[in-house]
Amino acid sequence: MKKKNLLALFTVSLLSVSVLNLNVSAHVSDYSTDVIGISEIHLSSSHWVNKLAQDNTPLMSQTSIAQFNQNLVQNNPYIVNPLAMVERLTKAQLLEKIRSISKPSNQKRFYDNGEQLNQNDYAAYIESTNQNAVKAENTVTFGLVVRRSILRTFPTLDRVFKSTEDRDLDRFQESGLFPGDAVAILHASKDEQWVLVQAYNYLAWMPKKDVAIGNKTDISAFKNDENFIVVTGSKVFTNHVPNHAALSNIQLDMGIRLPLAKRSEYSNALYGQNPFANFIVKLPTRRSDGKLALKLVLIPRSQDLRVGYLPFTKQNLVKQSFKFLGERYGWGHDYNGRDCTGFIGEIYKSFGLLMPRNSGQQAKSDYGQNHFFAIGAAKSDKLKVIEQMQVGDLIYIPGHVMMYLGLDNSRPYIIHDVKGLGYIDERGEVYRGTLNGVSVTPLLPLKDYESLKDYVNNITNIKRIRAK
Repeated sequence: MKKKNLLALFTVSLLSVSVLNLNVSAHVSDYSTDVIGISEIHLSSSHWVNKLAQDNTPLMSQTSIAQFNQNLVQNNPYIVNPLAMVERLTKAQLLEKIRSISKPSNQKRFYDNGEQLNQNDYAAYIESTNQNAVKAENTVTFGLVVRRSILRTFPTLDRVFKSTEDRDLDRFQESGLFPGDAVAILHASKDEQWVLVQAYNYLAWMPKKDVAIGNKTDISAFKNDENFIVVTGSKVFTNHVPNHAALSNIQLDMGIRLPLAKRSEYSNALYGQNPFANFIVKLPTRRSDGKLALKLVLIPRSQDLRVGYLPFTKQNLVKQSFKFLGERYGWGHDYNGRDCTGFIGEIYKSFGLLMPRNSGQQAKSDYGQNHFFAIGAAKSDKLKVIEQMQVGDLIYIPGHVMMYLGLDNSRPYIIHDVKGLGYIDERGEVYRGTLNGVSVTPLLPLKDYESLKDYVNNITNIKRIRAK
């Protein structure tokens, strides 16, 4: 049978969407939505997993994944091993790094009160980066992140926005860091409350209180311990420890890896609790002098984590992605959430796979198996590739990334962490709404919220994460 045109097929199937919603509502709940092509059943991971019942073989082995990551470190300019950084930076080298992240925007920026940032504002922020303190030779130290933290353009918590209407996306927010992340510490702010750090996929400013300085050999041993747990839930928490705030109820996000303690390192009582029903892991903490101390913490076995990385399968890709469903969008990991690339990155980290931080960096990098599209490529050429997509494939448009879930009624569906909602409805009218969270949507009818540019026309790359 010849394949039907996907877009035409979707247009015809829109007529049945309301009927499908009525059928689901009759059996499940009184559910309705303004999101085109969505019924309640699409929001169930089992709906998509069941389509893969006979397809749960590993897509890459852990050996292949380790080699994949090593190739990224060696060949991709956006991924580094922070522990492999040189231990001395010249004045020119350090200033170049500071200025690569801490520079005025070439677009208008506004404070929460509506005032536009001016040259004096930027001058104060640049002054806070303490460039006058850069020496002819500067020592690099190394550390481990002790709690979920932030990466900022400048060493400040001041929030700035693209417009006076939208105060949701803080443009000084760059990314997030997590307990156990290794960083190279390059420089301190003028007030000594912030440090410029190089993480594995980003360079920016983080609060000094959130990182502990350690010996590079010890940090490497911590990161490379072969006996470890991986957080496979969206968020899990350490147990409460009376009078130990640094150990109590610490949030651990998906993909975090922590080494397990040896049985000889703890007794039958830990912080007044028998640890037998918990995983006992080593958590980095910061001493009063800023130095690293590894402490044992308990994480209940009832929480969503496992020993070793998850098998990299299509079923697990779906299951992991749905653990974030409905979480509010957080630009640069703001709002204790994540953005489109944070969402994708955390899913793949639960299998041990690393990625560049930003969608543009991911899209133009040639790791994995890629279908790059030149500017002006025909929509029909993109639809042909869409017809061949596999679950977990990543779809890139400028500024955004989506993950392919599969077909439903011959229509391709995606899951993504996205802010706006735009489409042309079945009456041919423009609809603009909001998603602002991790959402399941059909791919073909979507348009950019502001420009109404067609998603499919805008695709620059469709990437499959596999060994080449």
